[in-house]
Amino acid sequence: MSRIGKMPGTLPAGVSVELKDGVLTVKGAKGALTQKVAGAIDIRTEGAAATVVALDELPHTQAKHRLYRALLANMVKGVTEGYSKSLEIRGVGWKVEKNGKGLTLSVGFSHKVPVAEGEGITFDCPSATEITVSGIDKTLVGQGAANIRAVREPEPYHGYGIRYKGENVEHKEGKTSGGKGKK
Repeated sequence: MSRIGKMPGTLPAGVSVELKDGVLTVKGAKGALTQKVAGAIDIRTEGAAATVVALDELPHTQAKHRLYRALLANMVKGVTEGYSKSLEIRGVGWKVEKNGKGLTLSVGFSHKVPVAEGEGITFDCPSATEITVSGIDKTLVGQGAANIRAVREPEPYHGYGIRYKGENVEHKEGKTSGGKGKK
């Protein structure tokens, strides 16, 4: 048995967990999330705790046991607190603007790059060089932030690009004058 899989997940007040026909549903104050559960896995709730139970000892079932325990914990956190990722833009004259249900990025191209909000995530721009992606689904928030970052990844020589807040991009040394053969 897995140490991670055996740990019961605590359910805050107002959160309900239900497994029906192979679909796990977690409902809370911020919304509801669903996840398909495959294999010999059962989820039991006792009071303010939810436990993921493997119904056999096969290796692939044990791996899924750990996976669904972690997914359940992420879903509970999502419907109670939510998730957010912050990005920052570094570059001379580079900026971001919020327009309706999306963003317009001006990041050194000859054109502005539109980025639309996906289902389940929202964008916010606290300043002209900061972006916050938030939502209740950890996967969607992470993928939305990664899609924005992919528009202009951090460049290691000059330091400009779109990066996660607090991300350390190691700067590389540029070319040096050779000086070989000349005296």
